[in-house]
Amino acid sequence: MKKAEVPQFVKDQLENVVIPPLIYGMGYTEEDLKRPRIGIANTWNELNPGHVHLNKIAEKVREGIRSAGMTPFEFSTIGPCDGIAQGHEGMRFILPTREIIAASIEIMAKVNRFDGMVMIGTCDKIVPGILMAAARINIPTAIITGGYHLPYCFPGKIFDETEEFAHYEIGKFYFAWQRGEIPEEEFQKALHGIVTGPGACPMLGTAVTMQCMCEALGMALPYSGLLPGLSKEKLEYARKTGEALKYLVENNVTPSKIMTKEAFENAIRVLLAIGGSTNGYLHLPAIAHELDIKIELDLFDKLSETTPQIVALKPNGPRAIQALDEAGGIPAVMKSISSLLHLDVINVSGKTLREILKDAQIKDKEIIRPIDNPFSPDGGLVVLKGNLAPDGAIVKKAGTPPNMFKYRGPAKIFEYEEEAIQNLFQGKVKPGECVIIRYEGPKGGPGMREMAVPGHIIQLLGLGESCALITDGRYSGSTYGLCVGHVSPEAAEGGPLAIVKDGDIIEVDIPNKTIRLDLPDEEIKKRLAQWKPPEPKYKKGLLAWYSKFVTSADKGAILK
Repeated sequence: MKKAEVPQFVKDQLENVVIPPLIYGMGYTEEDLKRPRIGIANTWNELNPGHVHLNKIAEKVREGIRSAGMTPFEFSTIGPCDGIAQGHEGMRFILPTREIIAASIEIMAKVNRFDGMVMIGTCDKIVPGILMAAARINIPTAIITGGYHLPYCFPGKIFDETEEFAHYEIGKFYFAWQRGEIPEEEFQKALHGIVTGPGACPMLGTAVTMQCMCEALGMALPYSGLLPGLSKEKLEYARKTGEALKYLVENNVTPSKIMTKEAFENAIRVLLAIGGSTNGYLHLPAIAHELDIKIELDLFDKLSETTPQIVALKPNGPRAIQALDEAGGIPAVMKSISSLLHLDVINVSGKTLREILKDAQIKDKEIIRPIDNPFSPDGGLVVLKGNLAPDGAIVKKAGTPPNMFKYRGPAKIFEYEEEAIQNLFQGKVKPGECVIIRYEGPKGGPGMREMAVPGHIIQLLGLGESCALITDGRYSGSTYGLCVGHVSPEAAEGGPLAIVKDGDIIEVDIPNKTIRLDLPDEEIKKRLAQWKPPEPKYKKGLLAWYSKFVTSADKGAILK
């Protein structure tokens, strides 16, 4: 049956009579409506430092849009903080916010029929959400991120490896105070001062990793990502981002023309080269899915074999993230590995990557190593497979002690995060044991909580050189140690992780990319046949809906 269409004369009446009064009622003019209408999707809020300053960035974006002869229309969407959600039920909602953010921006863009958009975000799931929205809506779009705050500097010599600290290291100060190594006054100073201002945590966590991905994909102006939150340079780039929409709109340069398969391959190589967050393995496939581009774990694995790790910053090294900006930023990283990249992809600036890299400079070869003198000859992230994770699992090799690259130990099973935390503090986890936290995957959690707190506790208790942590949940980008996540299939879907028992021997071999349960195949099959799925934890609300439609971590935890 032929689809019915609104007659043209009715469309004209709506366009010229019904809609304009609603716009004029907000103070806009006829001239404003004649110009290209640019939506500004802003994730500003007063609930976390990553987003508290985005209103200031939006002001500069508006200036840039107006100076380029276009009309800005700003709206808000949500922007929760992973750090504030740590260790409680709220963390179940963090990954689902990626879908909510993408959908909310999609709704506003479709209802208001923008000619182009600028999207503003800072933190872990927010930046992937706006990238997904940009891909899905597919109108001319540029992204400006919120940057990071500067690290906390501690002048003492208690901590041998560094004098720069990020928020995830507050536990070091707490335990140092508890051990009598620093006075309470120093702990209180750190407690009140370790977050030094607006912006993301100053490390290669998920927030900064995804800000880097915006540049690597071509969706943010070169050099705009790795700048402190309210620096003069960040505000200048906010204005330039608004101005950039003129070129994008006039030439109809849409995200699908920028975020090509080649651009995603470039972004994956940058992720591997900087030793970025394991969450990149969730988000890049989800963004690509919106453009009907298939990105699988096998591609990450293939590119990792030929992509050296050339950056080692917190939590994989002693320096905080501003060192990477000072060394030349993401363009300098891409210049160092340029022989591996597709150089004809385009950026929202209108330039090709080849043109951008001509002017890029590597200013510090200890921060950004040459490709022939890397920290590691292969990527900082590794895909593991085996009978414990037939569809794959992820480990950050860059944050794992070399003595733990090959591990064998007995399983210590916990069915959820809180149980693991309690037992760790009660001293019930012994050196050498393999802590397994299951039923924390996308469906089983639901929401695939990050196991950052158990991971940090293992380190702070001195167990990091002997204990492994394995989960079907995920990790914060700040996690370090032998922490294997994204185990797929997850326990709630009957993956082998569900049938592991206390004392079963687990083997992890990072060099050979394997993870296995040391049991005969017959025993594994027998246990799987006896397994029964648990009752859903949520019967109504967002998480009940999410658990029904979310796919596995190896697929990017996208919705069906």
